[in-house]
Amino acid sequence: MADTQEYGPAPVPSEGLKALGRLVGTWELSGESTGTVVYRWMEGGFFLIQDVDITVFGQHVRATEYIGHLRPFGQAPSEDIHSRVYDTQGNTLDYIYELEGDTLTIWGGFKGSPAYFKGTFTDADTNEGAWVYPGGGGYSSTMKRTSK
Repeated sequence: MADTQEYGPAPVPSEGLKALGRLVGTWELSGESTGTVVYRWMEGGFFLIQDVDITVFGQHVRATEYIGHLRPFGQAPSEDIHSRVYDTQGNTLDYIYELEGDTLTIWGGFKGSPAYFKGTFTDADTNEGAWVYPGGGGYSSTMKRTSK
């Protein structure tokens, strides 16, 4: 059996990813979207998983999102924190997560996209923000943590 030291040190989750741990727990959404989202760590701490059960624009949406660095076989982890959402309608959506101080930005597809969410943690258990879509669309959202 090969010694694992041949492959270098074991990987560890990035500080940027670990900072998203402030999302862990069950959150109730209010505003123009309502429902529940749950964030939890996948074993190992390299991926944050979000389970979504919300209503937005009158449409019920159920989805699962995996959030972490891209790390294709044999390559270093991506600089950005990426995510992919899979929903019950067969859609796949890609995002980039950024957390700077108390501001969470979720970019639609790529960093700097005209589609994004920007929200502020007003305390440890509240995030207030809005989704912005190109052409003036979007919706506001308040998340309140109900359990950790």
